[in-house]
This record gives sequence, C-alpha cells and structure tokens, in this order.
Amino acid sequence: MPTAFASAAFVVLCALVTASPASAQLSAPASAGYKRDPGMTSSQVPAVLREIGFDQNIDQRVPLDVAFRDEAGAAVRLGDYFGKRPVVMVFAYYDCPMLCTQVINGLSSALGVLSLKPGQDFEIVTVSFNPADTPASAAAKKAIYLERYQRDGAAASWHFLTGDQPSIERLTSAAGFRYVWDAATKQFAHPSGIIVLTPDGRLARYLFGIEYGPRDLRYAIVEASEGRVGNVADALLLYCYHYDPLTGRYGVVVMRALRLAGIATVLALGTFIVVMVRREKMR
Repeated sequence: MPTAFASAAFVVLCALVTASPASAQLSAPASAGYKRDPGMTSSQVPAVLREIGFDQNIDQRVPLDVAFRDEAGAAVRLGDYFGKRPVVMVFAYYDCPMLCTQVINGLSSALGVLSLKPGQDFEIVTVSFNPADTPASAAAKKAIYLERYQRDGAAASWHFLTGDQPSIERLTSAAGFRYVWDAATKQFAHPSGIIVLTPDGRLARYLFGIEYGPRDLRYAIVEASEGRVGNVADALLLYCYHYDPLTGRYGVVVMRALRLAGIATVLALGTFIVVMVRREKMR
C-alpha cells in the first residue's frame, strides 16, 4: 500500500541518510604510549591518565576575553572568533608526537566531507595547551592542515593559537579539558576529542575519539548555530536524532521517528483520498 510504503521509507531514510561508518567511532586506547606503573596489569589505567578527561560543561560560557597570539604572532582575544558563527574548537599542542595529530587529522577528514563552508557556516579554532609553543610552530602546523583541508575560506577561518599558562588554564578549565604533564614520557597526557560552541561562546557539543562521523559533526554545528546554519532537512533529521552526552554521538529517537512517520502516513492518506474524490467527480 502506498501509505505504508511511505511510512517505512521515511523511517529507513532517517536511518540511512544519517548513518556513519562504525570506524568513525573508534579512538586510541587510553594507555597507548604510556608506561604502566610497577605491578599494574594491562587492564588497569596508568595513574597519570586518571587525571585527564573531558568535563562536559554544556551551556557554560568560555572566557571570550582571554588573550592569545595567532599563527602570525598577532595579539588576539578568543572572542575575535565568535559572534556570527559556531566555532569548532580543538585543544592540541603542536609538537605532540601522537594523539594531537590524530585528533586534528580526524577533524580535517570530517570537515572535508561536509558541505558546510568554513568562514560562512563555522570557524575553527585550534588552541595549544603547551605554553612553550610559539606562533612559528602554530604557523607550521596550520600550513600542514591547509594542505589537507583545501576549501575556499579555510585559510582565513582556521586559526591556530598559542598563549601563556594563565590564558591556557582559564580556557581549558572553562571548557572542561583536563590534561597533565607526564614527566616519565616527557609528554602531555590528554583526552581526545573536539568541542563545538555557539556563536556567543557557550559550550554546545563534545565529540570524542580521534575520528568524527561527518553526520555527528554536521548536526553539532547546525544545533550550535541555533538556526543560522543548515536547512529544512537538517531540522527534520535532528528531530529524529538526539545528542547523547555519554557517548558524544547522535542516536535515533525511535518515538520521534515513528511520530513523524505517522504524520507522513496521515498526509499521504489524505492526499490519496483527495485525489480519488476528484477523480470520481470528474467521471
């Protein structure tokens, strides 16, 4: 029956259009690259890693007055990148030998799939949490990623910042980004993920891991934009999908999908009845 087919098709569409590969949810093991404490089994987390993580301070504001320097060495404030568009924020230090590179690689790969435009629909801000990093190291890192993410507007809308310890601590604390210096490995231990913020600087969504599903990233940007970015299809699909702060992913809300499918069925049935009545009158 056409109406039944329309209902089923709608539910399938919600699942298929927004599906993302399973690999997009994988992340590196928490203990990768770190030595275990003496007597610690492989299933236990190293002590240094117990202090790191993301505290999801959703709907809290970050300090927009905090001072940094951009990749050109110019003095800037975080608020310079807010006001008009959502901001995708990444914490990474520029000589990180492992995890930071994977995080930014994952972000650039996801951004490359999106139809949303940098500088028009969103800004990207990468902030080093190593006070020893310099504008020169930020510029070198930016050049690498502009080679990967070759979109119009990317150079002007992807910012790589450095700052002193007080500035770094103010921002990372507000964002809930917990990291520590590991003297044994001479590296920073830190969580992997990205944060999407609203145009007025509120923390909206956290996406975890080192690879990010383009679906999740798009939805996070669209939601954070509060109606400034996206289209009718995004609004409809976001009714079907809900952000889960425990996983940092979007999952289907079955009852909402069924409710929309029911509305689609009623509309299709009503259209069918109107068409049939008109045909009868014409006869």
